[in-house]
Amino acid sequence: MTEIFRMRDKVLEGGVITKEEAIRLEDASLKELTQAADQLRRHFCGNRFDMCTIVNGKCGKCSENCKFCAQSAHYHTSLDESYPLLSAEELVAGAKRNKERGVLRYSIVTSGRALSDREVDEACGSIRRIREETGIEVCVSFGLLKEEQFRKLKEAGASRVHCNLESSRRFFSEICTTHTYDEKIETLKAAGRAGLSVCSGGIIGLGETMEDRIDMAITARELGVKSVPVNLLNPIPGTPYENNRVLTNDELCRIIAVFRFLIPDGNIRLAGGRGLLGDKGEKCFRSGANAAISGDMLTTAGITVETDMELLKKLGYEVRLEK
Repeated sequence: MTEIFRMRDKVLEGGVITKEEAIRLEDASLKELTQAADQLRRHFCGNRFDMCTIVNGKCGKCSENCKFCAQSAHYHTSLDESYPLLSAEELVAGAKRNKERGVLRYSIVTSGRALSDREVDEACGSIRRIREETGIEVCVSFGLLKEEQFRKLKEAGASRVHCNLESSRRFFSEICTTHTYDEKIETLKAAGRAGLSVCSGGIIGLGETMEDRIDMAITARELGVKSVPVNLLNPIPGTPYENNRVLTNDELCRIIAVFRFLIPDGNIRLAGGRGLLGDKGEKCFRSGANAAISGDMLTTAGITVETDMELLKKLGYEVRLEK
C-alpha cells in the first residue's frame, strides 16, 4: 500500500493528517492522490455540492494594499468603477435572479477595510428583505467587523461570514501590510461567537510555497472552517502580481486534493480564477473539490450558473445545502 492510501485510510478511520504528512503529498503520484481525495470526498460529503454566487456590493477605492486586488486604491489598474453600498432594491433583485437559476447561497461582498456601523445597518435592512422575499441563504464579506456587528447581521438573517486568510501567517506580510493575520483570525472568531458559520481560504499562485498553502489549510481547520475557497490568482495588470505565472490545472488539482486530506468533511470551493482553467474546473471536481462560486467574480468574468449546472449534472453532483 502506498503512503497516499495509508493516509487515506487514516482519515477514513477518523484520524487527522499532520503538516509533515501533508508536505509529503507534494511529491506523491498525482493520479493516486486525486483518486484518494475523491474517495474521501465521496465518503464524507457524498454527492453534495455547495454552489454560491457573489455580488460586488460596494466597489473600488479600497484602503487596503492587498497586492492581488484590482480594487485597491494603492494600484493603478483598468478598473475605474467605484460605487457605494448597493441599495436594498438592487441586492434583492440580484438575489431573485440567482434564486430563479437554482442558486442556494448569495454572498454580498464589499470593498474596504470594514463597513461602517451605518453601512452595516443598511446591509441588515437589505438582508431582511432578501430573506423575506426569496428565502435564499445570505453570506456576507464585509471586512474586519466586530462581534456586535456580526450579531446584527445574524439577527437580520445572514448565515455565513466570509473572510479569507489568503495564505499562511509566514507569507501574509508579503501580500498585505495594512492589516494583520491576527486581525483576520479575530474576525473569523468574532463571527463564530455571533453564531455565524465561517468561510475562509486563500489565493494560490502569489509566490507562496506548498508549505504556506498547507499552513493556511491547517489554520482554517483549527478555526473550525468548513467552507474553504481556493482562488487561482488571475494576474491583474497594474497590481504587483501582474507578472506572476498562472498555475497549471494539475498544480491546482494537487492543492485541492491535499486540502481534502486536511479538511475531509469540508466544502473545498473553487473560487476566483476558475475561468482560467480550460475545463472550467472539471478535473478539480474529480480531485476533491465539491463547491464553487458560480457566475461573475468581483472584477473578472466567471462561468455562468447554467454552464456549471450542466457540468455538475454530468459529474453526478447535487446542488444542495448541508443539513
